[in-house]
Amino acid sequence: MFTGIIHAIGKINTIDEQGSDSRFIFNTGSMDLSDLNVGDSIAVNGACLTLIGKDENSFAADISNETLKRTTFSKLEVGSSINLEKAMQLSDRLNGHMVSGHVDGIGKVSCLGDDGRSVCYTIVVPKALNRYLSKKGSVTVDGVSLTINAVEENTFRVNVIPHTLSKTIFSEYIVGRQVNIEVDMIARYLDRIIVK
Repeated sequence: MFTGIIHAIGKINTIDEQGSDSRFIFNTGSMDLSDLNVGDSIAVNGACLTLIGKDENSFAADISNETLKRTTFSKLEVGSSINLEKAMQLSDRLNGHMVSGHVDGIGKVSCLGDDGRSVCYTIVVPKALNRYLSKKGSVTVDGVSLTINAVEENTFRVNVIPHTLSKTIFSEYIVGRQVNIEVDMIARYLDRIIVK
């Protein structure tokens, strides 16, 4: 489980394609790995990955064909910047919202523009995800917990404040950028329970 509050910006060091899946090595930037062990979880751009090896400032993770298909990892390259978050502990403050690290689909930035000192992003999502999005509800974009300002058909808008812009990869986004989307966990389970 995660909170959607990014701990550090890292980069992709290497990508080793191994048949239909891949092994990635990630540089963790300023994130301290000393409290993590092999088998622990780390969210990379919102996708929960299992740490299979580490050194002082990098870790390795295997990414299955299923994850490659459902996320933006297949579009990333060596040197790409990434959002990183360690799994939360039960004693942590829940500053964002409850995030599973299970990406629901790939969205695309369709518009962005200044809104005061923040930046407003419009993101198009697969139509199947629209039912889980609501105004002032929560959504996770590349692992970042955000509040939805508006929903129209299969698009939603979010504002990203200067602090979040400086601590995440949002500042790199341009129109057409693909992003990992995780809808609100409660909305997903309610839909499963209520809809027959």
